[in-house]
Formats: sequence, structure tokens, C-alpha cells
Amino acid sequence: MLEIKQQLIERARAEGFELCRVTRPDAIPEAADRLRDFLAQGYHGDMGWMAEHEIRRASPENLWPEARSVIMLAMNYGPDRNPLDDLAAQDSGLISVYAQRRDYHDVMKKKLRRLARWLSETGEAEVKLFVDTAPLMEKPLAGAAGLGWQGKHTNLVSRDYGSWLFLGSIFTTLELPIDTPESDHCGHCSACLDICPTKAFPAPYQLDARRCISYLTIEHKGVIDAELRAGIGNHIYGCDDCLAVCPWNKFAKQGSEAKLAMRDDLDLPDLIGLSQLDDAGFRTRFAGLPIKRTGRDRFVRNVVIALGNKAVADAASVEAVEARLDDVSPLVRGMAIWALGRLDKPRAKDIGTRMMAAETDADVAAEWQAVMA
Repeated sequence: MLEIKQQLIERARAEGFELCRVTRPDAIPEAADRLRDFLAQGYHGDMGWMAEHEIRRASPENLWPEARSVIMLAMNYGPDRNPLDDLAAQDSGLISVYAQRRDYHDVMKKKLRRLARWLSETGEAEVKLFVDTAPLMEKPLAGAAGLGWQGKHTNLVSRDYGSWLFLGSIFTTLELPIDTPESDHCGHCSACLDICPTKAFPAPYQLDARRCISYLTIEHKGVIDAELRAGIGNHIYGCDDCLAVCPWNKFAKQGSEAKLAMRDDLDLPDLIGLSQLDDAGFRTRFAGLPIKRTGRDRFVRNVVIALGNKAVADAASVEAVEARLDDVSPLVRGMAIWALGRLDKPRAKDIGTRMMAAETDADVAAEWQAVMA
């Protein structure tokens, strides 16, 4: 089996995976308790699927009892510069590094299929592959396999690639030699916890997704709590703050997979232009990208919040926000009211005296009431 494993590693590297290591399905017994606590605290927010699949997610053995080995693979997607440098670009939106490119699920799945097919034929074994498509706790498994460790921000950290790794896995009935787990190298550092603008970490190694900018701008379907909006800043899809600040990124390397090259038009896009997207325009612009799955309304909601967070109100931004006051989406209308109140409160109050009485959505009406107070 050692020879098969070595051949697998070589083939994985040829496919563009920087790391390929093996662990057992029973290697993360502590994960079940951590998941149970996470759900009990309600930290999963709107992500009801996490609770619905708790038993399967709690242990890889529950996902496929016949599996004897779990092959964890990682692909580097390191950016060409530090995303933190763009936080001050208030006329532009920040899109998480992973989303400024083709959907990695599609790219990695094709590569994993080729590896899994070879392994199945060579080892005469059954295989199943996963790329964030099943109730699987990939990050603890990656740590058990030695790819890295879960930092205090709960994300995987690698001594060789920092914070920027896409993960995939192949389960197999083969008994492959296992690798040594990676130990925790966070030490006394708390940079990832301290930088979070919405204070999403109740404690080290704990995440309250309900306060996380990535969750709020991607997963959360409803109105974003008023107390969290200012902290979102100019993030319009995801957030890399806690990843980018990690000192281990001094060893990070720029990603080299051609099919995952970053798109220039997603690097600091203009907020005003994005706020004007209708549904057809949104679908066209973000076809084949992770951003598309949020839908136009949630995305423009995020863009309008970013406009409202500008430190200096310019006429063009005020006009763009005002144009969204009669948007077809209540989510967008509500955030436009809030943003206009931030940029030009007298103007918001003047408009509110005419518009709030005609508003039929309770959440939007509440935004008018807050501005008029």
C-alpha cells in the first residue's frame, strides 16, 4: 500500500494539488462534541442544514461506514497581495479571494475524479470523493492528516501555505498508510480574533457565524442586524480579514492553477456600478462564479451597505443609494434607507415623510422609522 500511496501523491501533484495526505475516518473523535456545542449555542444561524445532518457530519464513519482511509488534498489559492491593503478602498467592494475566480468546486472535482478513478482501478477498491458537497468536517480531517491545523479562527492554517488552501477528500476502502497529524502552532497569537470587525469569535477556536461577515454577506438570507452593518465596511461577498492577518502567511505562495486564475473585473469593483445591477445583469456578470449563488438581491443588499459605510458622502453615492429606495427587493430597499440615513440624514428624513406611509413590508417600514426617529 505504501507504493500505491506514493504513486497517488505524485499523481495528485501532477493534477495541481500541493498537499496529499492520509488519515483514518475515526481520527477526529472530538469533532462530534464541538459540533454539538456549536449547534446548541445557535452559532450556525440560518444554516439549518448543519443541524439537519448533525449525525452524519459528526463523524466521517457515519458518512460511509465502509471507508478505511481518508485522503485529504489541498490546492493553494494564495492571492498576489494582502487583502487587508484594500480595506481603505471605500469606493470599491471587497470580494473574498476565493470568489474572485471560477468556482473551485468544479475545478477540483474534475481532478479528484481522475485521482479516484485511478485509485479504484489500481487498488481494486471502492472510492467516494467530496469537495464541500457533503456533511463532512473537512478542516478537522485535514488537521488529522497533517495538512495543517485549525487556528483560533477555526480555519485551517498551513506552515507552508498559510491560510489559502482549498480542500477536497477521497474516501476509500483501501487501508493506506496514515500520516502524522499537525500540531497547533498558534501560540499566544490572537491576531485573527482581534481583527474581526464584528467580533465573531466568542473565544479562541469558537466562531459565532451569526456575527461573521462571510456568513452575513453570503449565507444570511434576511435583514442584517443594524449593529453589525458598520463592521461590514466595504466587504460585499465574504471576508478574508482573519485569514489575511495570520503571521503564517509569510510562508504563503501565490496560487498557480491556471483554471483558478483571479479575474481582473472582480478586483475592487466599483460599488456604484454594482448597485445598479438588475437580476439579468447580475446573472450575466457572475456566471460560473461562487457569487452567483447568493442571488442578486442579497448581493446588492451587501453593496448598498458598503456604500452606506463610506466615510465621506459624495453626491454620486447618495444618488446611487437613493435610486434603490424603490427597488423591487425589500432587502435592498431597507438597506438603502439605512445607507441614505448614514450618508445624508436630512435627505433621508425628507424622503421618508413621503415614502414610509406607502411601504408595505414590515422590515422596510422599520428602517424608515429608525431613520425618522
